[in-house]
Amino acid sequence: MENRANLPIDDHHALLSTQHWKRRAALWSGAIAVALAAIIFAKGGDLCYQLFERLLANSRYWPLLVTPLGFAILAWLTEGALRATRGSGIPQVIAAVNPEVDAPFRERLLALPIAAGKLVLTLFAMLVGASIGREGPTVHVGAGLMVWLAQRFGFRDAQSISRFALAGGAAGIAAAFNTPLAGVMFAIEELAGAFEHRFSGALLTAVMIGGVVSLGLVGDYAYFGKMTISLPLGESWIAVLVTGIVGGLAGGLFARTILSIASNLPGILGRFRRVSPIGFAAVCGLVLALLGLASHGSVFGTGYAQAREIISGSHAITAWFGVDKWLANVVSSAAGIPGGIFSPALAVGAGLGANLAPLLPHTDPTAVILLGMAAYLAGVTQAPLTSAVISMELTDNHDFVLPIMAACVLGRTFSTLFCKTPIYRALAEQVSRDHAMRHGVPGVENEAK
Repeated sequence: MENRANLPIDDHHALLSTQHWKRRAALWSGAIAVALAAIIFAKGGDLCYQLFERLLANSRYWPLLVTPLGFAILAWLTEGALRATRGSGIPQVIAAVNPEVDAPFRERLLALPIAAGKLVLTLFAMLVGASIGREGPTVHVGAGLMVWLAQRFGFRDAQSISRFALAGGAAGIAAAFNTPLAGVMFAIEELAGAFEHRFSGALLTAVMIGGVVSLGLVGDYAYFGKMTISLPLGESWIAVLVTGIVGGLAGGLFARTILSIASNLPGILGRFRRVSPIGFAAVCGLVLALLGLASHGSVFGTGYAQAREIISGSHAITAWFGVDKWLANVVSSAAGIPGGIFSPALAVGAGLGANLAPLLPHTDPTAVILLGMAAYLAGVTQAPLTSAVISMELTDNHDFVLPIMAACVLGRTFSTLFCKTPIYRALAEQVSRDHAMRHGVPGVENEAK
């Protein structure tokens, strides 16, 4: 007899069918759980970084001990059963939503202990000053929570699990940034290789519920504050061209560097990482601590506060902040510890935009900074629609959408000069290869070489 609980969740039934309402209940309760987890994650991240800042206030030299030790502990903890918690979390979800992957692999990536471990270990990384964000990990946590709840309602087939993971990841990014439209764009552009029309209603519902819960508990806010700026046609649009080129090249170089380090770091460093991944992570932590000393502590954490200061015209941030934060993001990602790149990428883009603003005297400096943020994010992710919508919603400025979209398209285009494959897709492929090599899938070793 056919098990109706394991039917694909887009099967058409009558409006009042039990199966449809089970699916809705799973999606709605999952979206609420994801939003609550995102809020807890955000509050916990703020608290952890505040504790790190207290340590910095006590002595600016504390990171020389705390950060390398913390990175080493994280590398040790993620060597075994918690290996799937490493990195952003978005590549793991992309790998898991592929219906063709084997069930044990999917379950390992989306297991509830992995989601919980991702949250806790990312908070620990923030506690020791890592230059990471929580948005990518929130996607992983959201997907894991949504899948766990779906399984409790009886949805266990590959297609159902993939779709619930997609909805959970989208709800996670929407709740993390308080940007519902970006959640939908992110699901279409990043998580789903092919967006299915019949699942669009369920996805939109999950994102909407997650956004409403976040809105109700946290309030209506724009991530970087509400702004009312515009970019008139004419000379000011040169800023779009300049920021699109610079942001795209810088973002593409970051993506290429991360992928090179992750796949085949050459020379003595590559051998060192293979022989002693924990020691390599500690060295990355030490480099980050030294960058922190050189930058007066501005490169630690998500970069949110620094980006907001730059947008508001603060002169407290050094002129080299964009470059310093770029390097801090590289060494934090290279260590292989849990943590995302969204917020740090926005901070780098803000720094680069601030560097470009004096070269464009006929354009509002704030406009240049926002364009730099959007273009760099698009250059890193090669997801121009998501980057444009996030940048628009982060400042609640709908009048600026056309220049931002143009900068994002240019950023994505020039990024491909350094990095042909989008970073999350390439890392997802590496996650799959790593799993296959560890479990003896024939031919994978030669393919990797």
